[in-house]
Amino acid sequence: MKQLNTKLMHPAEQLALIIGRIYRSGLTTTSGGNLSIMDENGDMWITPAGIDKGSLTAKDIMCVKADGTIVGPHRPSSEYPFHKAIYKIRPKMHAVIHAHPPGLVTFSIVHQIPDTSILPQARNVCGPIGFAPYDVPGSAALGEKIAGEFKKNPDYKAVIMENHGVVLCGEDIADAYQRFETLELCARTILNAKTLGEPHYLSEEELLFHENHLVGDYQHFMNVEHPSDERALRTEIVRMVRRACNQKLMSSSYGTVSMRWRGNDFVITPPGIQRWDIDEEDIVQIKDGMAEAGKTPSHATALHYEIYRRNPKVNAIILTQCPSLMGYCTTDAEFNVRTIPESWIFLQDVPKFPFGAHSTDPGKVAEVFKNRPCAMLANDSVVVASDSLINAFDRLEVAEFAAKSLILATPVGKLHPITDKEVEDLRVAFHVGE
Repeated sequence: MKQLNTKLMHPAEQLALIIGRIYRSGLTTTSGGNLSIMDENGDMWITPAGIDKGSLTAKDIMCVKADGTIVGPHRPSSEYPFHKAIYKIRPKMHAVIHAHPPGLVTFSIVHQIPDTSILPQARNVCGPIGFAPYDVPGSAALGEKIAGEFKKNPDYKAVIMENHGVVLCGEDIADAYQRFETLELCARTILNAKTLGEPHYLSEEELLFHENHLVGDYQHFMNVEHPSDERALRTEIVRMVRRACNQKLMSSSYGTVSMRWRGNDFVITPPGIQRWDIDEEDIVQIKDGMAEAGKTPSHATALHYEIYRRNPKVNAIILTQCPSLMGYCTTDAEFNVRTIPESWIFLQDVPKFPFGAHSTDPGKVAEVFKNRPCAMLANDSVVVASDSLINAFDRLEVAEFAAKSLILATPVGKLHPITDKEVEDLRVAFHVGE
């Protein structure tokens, strides 16, 4: 797993970067949350108490040295005791994140743990999750309770804190952040699904099926060339992946973007690299159905290949998980985009395929894109294809906005979609499907 380059980036810089991402993503407040890193010297670097999380810099990060000496311009976080307790229990963990993201706080105040079997990668990234009893924030007693929960199961790397929030640890700060972001996505998916109906969780057999069908044995070709037009596509993909992360349309643990290069050859993102930190060198070239030597392409490469092969007008594909759309992907609720004209014009009627269909029969899924730009894969993702990457991204945004509006409308009243005649008028006026 590629992570932040800790050899080149100081712990204080890492913490400032990650707390900035967390704050800008709406996953903590100005005063809430704290992060820490334990370095190789036994010194703990930790965010300060009472300082605006939206403007923290590396200079604000505090250091609590192994001998207890405090270095820095502020006070260390008041939650310092439980960070220290976690590192003592888990010496192989070198980063801790504590925050109050809305989805996970919802579970904490109803005293439940999100069932990560709703999404395959959530189960894989988050692992089993503990639940720590309440105590006064910042107290030694709270630290003892959290440490006690981590003691219960050596596989716990995430603990829901009763009426408080969540705390997660990782081998480094990027590992902890990926777990944090993925668990919050899981929580929001469940909450959206429950608003729409009854969530469908994956069985152990289905999870095992998914793991066994992750394609990883690709043929490779040597003598890879990277002419300027191919390099331009890599840059465009990297920019769009980061934009998707910023817009909360993609998480660090999941998402695939590809662009057609020449003929049916294309470039695609790899697995195992956090989406926030992907760069041009990570992108994989697919030529004649083979991957460039030394790299592993996305597990969804076969689906992307079939979509390009069967649909010559498609030049870009995005496969991702967005919290509102995943609510529909994990229930029987119909994603009815016949709500406002723009939604139907951009998306048309969106089909949903059973879990695993894109692995077992990618050709069948690919056929859909002859007539429409969007499809859903149950308990997995949404796929959007278009003639350009910006148009695919636009359709993805429209789909997530439509899904969010529908979910918000659910408790308000009955949906009144536009009529078949009105849809037909849109088809003619905007040449939809031509």
